[in-house]
Amino acid sequence: MLRRWFLVWCIAWTLAASQADAEESLRVAAISPLSGTFAHIGEETIKQLKGAADLINARGGIFDGRKIEIVPLDGKANAQDSLLALNQATDGGIHYVAAHISSVNHALSDAIVKHNARNPDRRILLLNFDGRDPALTEAKCHFWHFRVNYHTDTEVNYLTDYLVQQPSVRKVYFINQDYAFGQAVQRTTRELLSKKSAAIRIVGDDLVPLGKVKDFAPYAAKIRASGADSVVTSNWGNDLFLLVRAGQESGLDVRYYIFNGNVAGTTTGVGGAGVGKVVSLFPWHANVDSNPYQSFNSEFRTRYKSTENFDYITAHRAIAMLARAVDQARSDDPLKVALALEGMVFDGPEGRVWMRPEDHQLVAPLYLARLTKVGETGVKFDVENTGLGWKTVAKVEGKDVVPPIKCTVDRPPM
Repeated sequence: MLRRWFLVWCIAWTLAASQADAEESLRVAAISPLSGTFAHIGEETIKQLKGAADLINARGGIFDGRKIEIVPLDGKANAQDSLLALNQATDGGIHYVAAHISSVNHALSDAIVKHNARNPDRRILLLNFDGRDPALTEAKCHFWHFRVNYHTDTEVNYLTDYLVQQPSVRKVYFINQDYAFGQAVQRTTRELLSKKSAAIRIVGDDLVPLGKVKDFAPYAAKIRASGADSVVTSNWGNDLFLLVRAGQESGLDVRYYIFNGNVAGTTTGVGGAGVGKVVSLFPWHANVDSNPYQSFNSEFRTRYKSTENFDYITAHRAIAMLARAVDQARSDDPLKVALALEGMVFDGPEGRVWMRPEDHQLVAPLYLARLTKVGETGVKFDVENTGLGWKTVAKVEGKDVVPPIKCTVDRPPM
């Protein structure tokens, strides 16, 4: 009897302690691949989110003095496991979820709509910081989803504007991962290049299974045979690294235009094979003219044993804008916080950004940067101890790349 009483007391004490911990912080579930092919990317992403929380907590946390706590959950880069992670978050009483990867955000977004309809007292708000399929703020936009990065169509529109102005770009080859984001890049790049320039020919177009191809030599051979001078690819992780390395090994002389230079491991993975050849879109990067994170950068890298610079700005935005919204609402109620996020104007290191209230799509600046060696003018910060960094070659302000509104969210009853 005594033993049974003791076990009951232990369980009750554990639950009470967990509840006390929960009340002492505003928890954000960060769903990211923490195992499998993209585990390194997921682990480094969590570090960036925690670094963003550190900055807010160092200033005293949110309005009532509580700190922001990042709760990492393994989504394994697929929808099924990410939904299991979402269930963990909801079972744990967490009301805020931050996620990247388009297919993952689609699954989470659909599930959260259903959950919130059934559980109005336990609502969840989704902060999408790198899921770029346009449908998420177009055909499938809803009140509980906020995207704090640009979607593919806007990025491709800017990239194609740049490409048609380059005399060296005449034959373009597409290679993209076969999932929502890659398909969107493929579709929109083809459409816009065809409209904007009669001088540019599309000489190849491949979709590859996400994270499955181990040898890109056959693709490098196809690109070389096509006579391409440029490759547009949304590939990230090993699908990008192996492509660029295979190109170098085969003597392929092309420039790669990519979308994911800010993803952890990219500079190391591409390495010397990408110097002068890889140009990436960025929402921001460490080597911009004015970097207010310079003093925090070394502290971040030491604290989290990271070789990355503290510059994954879309992850930072997710946490910083959430904290601002909680402060403005004077509440952590997801409904009140969502209303505070709508229309928010936020000044970050990258400049002024604006959360559009109609569709919860962020409007922000965009950069193009080329991989080069540290020491070149404009390249102060090394990435991942490679001796390489990114140099800005072009920038556009948010006001000049505002995407059209194609969806209006339905607001719940107040």
